[in-house]
Amino acid sequence: MTLYDIKPQFQSLLRPLVKQMASFGITANQVTLIATIGSVLLGLTISLYSHITQLFLLIPLWMFIRMGLNAIDGMLAREFNQQSKLGAILNEVSDVISDAALYIPFALTAPFSFSGIALIIFLATLVEFVGVLGLTIGGSRRYDGPMGKSDRALTFGALGLWFGLMGVFPAWLFWLMPLLTVLLVMTLINRTQKALLESNTQL
Repeated sequence: MTLYDIKPQFQSLLRPLVKQMASFGITANQVTLIATIGSVLLGLTISLYSHITQLFLLIPLWMFIRMGLNAIDGMLAREFNQQSKLGAILNEVSDVISDAALYIPFALTAPFSFSGIALIIFLATLVEFVGVLGLTIGGSRRYDGPMGKSDRALTFGALGLWFGLMGVFPAWLFWLMPLLTVLLVMTLINRTQKALLESNTQL
């Protein structure tokens, strides 16, 4: 079970807005680029001014907005005939870039470390890479959990809210990044197994 499973309900709420955006000529690729640029700018700003702990409150807010933008670009592409090869590339690359940009500020907060956050970024990238590889072996794009994109957004959004309000993390929270590492490895294994199973079923 992963937060990705509630995506259809979330899309239903956004559908009226998506129809209006399409009528204004807004494209899926434009929405994707807005989400990426916003994530990079926010991550860079918070990293440069990490001593202003209240800035971390922007992370959960932007995570929610970004989740909406990601849903919107997909709906614009599928439901308004905007699907393209460029869009498919932008969609995957932008997610990896945006995630990295929004995770980096936490490397500047104790008890977390640069090495720990770097490992999370690496594994998150690898998880999404394997998810895409499902398509190359005759299956579908894999979104299996337990630590998919939406679950990571919830986790780091909660961390941003905590740090923004409290200004400090308790020392005992050091175990969180090792736990996320384990969950990402589990996700990597799940996506690999499900992709192979699906591919074999298609033969």
